Amino acid sequence: MVSRFRYLLIASTFILSCKSRNSTHRTWQVYGGSKENIHYSALTELDTNNVSQLKVAWAYHTGDSAERTQIQVNPVVVGQRLYGVSPQLKLFAVDAATGKVFWVFDPAKLSGSPLQVNACRGVTYYEKEGREQRIFYTAGSRLYCVDATQGTPVPAFGDSGFVDLHRDMGRNMDQLDITSTTPGIIYKDLLIVGTRVGEAAGAAPGYIRAYDVHSGKLTWIFHTIPQPGEEGYDSWEDTTAWQHTGGANSWAGFSLDEEKEIVFAPVGSATDDFYGGKRKGNNLFANCVLALDAATGKRIWHFQTVHHDLWDRDLPTAPMLVTVTKDGKKVPALVQVTKTGFIFLLDRYTGVPLYPVTERPVPADTALPGEQVSPTQPVPTFFAPFVRQSLAEKDLNRLVPDSSYADIRARLATYKTGQLFIPPSKEGTVIFPGFDGGAEWGGPAADPETGIMYVNASEMPWILTMVAAGTAPAPAKETQLQAGKRLYTANCMSCHGPEQKGGGAFPSLVNIQTKYSDTTFMQLVATGRRMMPAFKQLDEAEKKALAVFLLKIKGAEQTSFMATRKNDDAYTNLPYHTTGYNKFLTKEGYPAVMPPWGTLSAIDLHTGALLWKDTLGDYPELKAKGIHSGTENYGGPVVTAGGLLFIAATADSKFRAFNKRTGQLLWETDLPACGFATPAVYEVAGKQYVVIACGGGKLGKKSGDTYLAFSL
Repeated sequence: MVSRFRYLLIASTFILSCKSRNSTHRTWQVYGGSKENIHYSALTELDTNNVSQLKVAWAYHTGDSAERTQIQVNPVVVGQRLYGVSPQLKLFAVDAATGKVFWVFDPAKLSGSPLQVNACRGVTYYEKEGREQRIFYTAGSRLYCVDATQGTPVPAFGDSGFVDLHRDMGRNMDQLDITSTTPGIIYKDLLIVGTRVGEAAGAAPGYIRAYDVHSGKLTWIFHTIPQPGEEGYDSWEDTTAWQHTGGANSWAGFSLDEEKEIVFAPVGSATDDFYGGKRKGNNLFANCVLALDAATGKRIWHFQTVHHDLWDRDLPTAPMLVTVTKDGKKVPALVQVTKTGFIFLLDRYTGVPLYPVTERPVPADTALPGEQVSPTQPVPTFFAPFVRQSLAEKDLNRLVPDSSYADIRARLATYKTGQLFIPPSKEGTVIFPGFDGGAEWGGPAADPETGIMYVNASEMPWILTMVAAGTAPAPAKETQLQAGKRLYTANCMSCHGPEQKGGGAFPSLVNIQTKYSDTTFMQLVATGRRMMPAFKQLDEAEKKALAVFLLKIKGAEQTSFMATRKNDDAYTNLPYHTTGYNKFLTKEGYPAVMPPWGTLSAIDLHTGALLWKDTLGDYPELKAKGIHSGTENYGGPVVTAGGLLFIAATADSKFRAFNKRTGQLLWETDLPACGFATPAVYEVAGKQYVVIACGGGKLGKKSGDTYLAFSL
């Protein structure tokens, strides 16, 4: 049996100061609570003595959830108005004390074409001297500017209220997938934004841009894939990489030091995610923490956390801006957590690690032909990883029957495993922690009074398997079935797998013909939805062939396929493709590794010590046996001056409050759907509330449409 475990490594913990609370951090007008991105509230009405008395204060139902929709939003609160986004990307304002609706803005009514329903994690609020109150958020590829008081587009901004994110990129990106999942950040009269782009070869680059909040005009752009003459250009062996490589995008948002006028950006991997033979070199500024001049976009410093990424190790959340004590001195610092469970602690103004980061040799002998693996990877030494980082036979799940254990044991013996940074392989490489962390987009919280960081994490093994792909041009003669299968392999298999069974956040396509006609399927391919990009690069004949293949349209499978001939691109015709995002599971559907599968940790940023650690979330059937396993989790925590840590995030649809000093669970409640989001803490008329979006939709859980607020 596995019992609940807690490491009280330091018996005496920090006592809250009796001094008056910081006047800042008492509002929640910014995604993540503040521009430091520390998920902290200085409010104290809710505390360790009364949190057990929390009751539902109000519920707002958006009314537009559907199969697999989600709400990942961390709402913002300005005065008595709470601003959020619905599963179908409707922007709304409700009374933060009652949930009563003020207005709803529906971008689908303005788009003139089917809306790509992308994930949305929040909005950006702007005002100047109490005027020009505006909300910025992205729906599809459009960055909207909406009057925060009326819920109507601001006509002076961009093209009558929006900017198309395909524009201002320096070359034509109209046929590529570009949207934004995490809100931008305001610096004076600039809105700084990042994007989510595709992750396969041929995707758009993830340039960082700043727009004038009044006019929508581009003010500056930072090329995350450097162009000739720019810093980092020589980190790519191919001097034309900037013309054809994509990704390196800041999809996880930003933090901002307003006093020093520096914006900090976490950057993801370059495309293709898993084969880098067409992008040899360290690939700056992919996988970097970037410090940019907020007024001009000029690079101040960068720090790369993974060289030549082959494992999709995007930086999943914006760094936290904190002050730590080192050698008796207060040092402005930056904390960047990673999907691998590393914690990088950097000087905020120079990017130099405050403690040694070593370059550890990594295996390269098993790399795919044509690949060029970086010989070393940076490993921080001050903090121990907050998750396990390797999977061996001794780690396998023994909670399942012997036959199931024998199955995962036999499968593990065929995979490449044992450490981080084993190159992708045709045999299958264990990715542990998995593609979804370690740390994920919810990000950690930090208490500025104590210097303690709280981070939730998942410990799920995944298997990355590569297969050879034909690189020859499409044959002159094909049937619709043959063309559809070829197009599926090139465009869809990396997410949905060779057997169309899906994996991770990507659904199964088996029996998809029961849900879609050829018309509705082709529309979906054209617009995209959630994690699925819009495949605008496919012409109508290609979309039709995909429909014939996936929908099994009888009578059309053997008819001739005729598409517009296209120039074959040596950079997108890769010799290897992944078979998809596949979790390593037992026959019963549990992770193949022993628990914990989800954790919550408290770490002292001054000393590097782990103060306490516990499981986060439960499987009901295991909990009934006394086994607290934890679950995969999405969304982050909030820590308060009242001694509390609030978090939902888990697959068991619970919302919890912990004692931040000891890790003791003080309160939990059932939600109408999983709260895969970060809560917000705020006050109205002196009364403190905590609100969580209950959208579900991940991990096979039901979708929801509710924002639920609690108070005393």
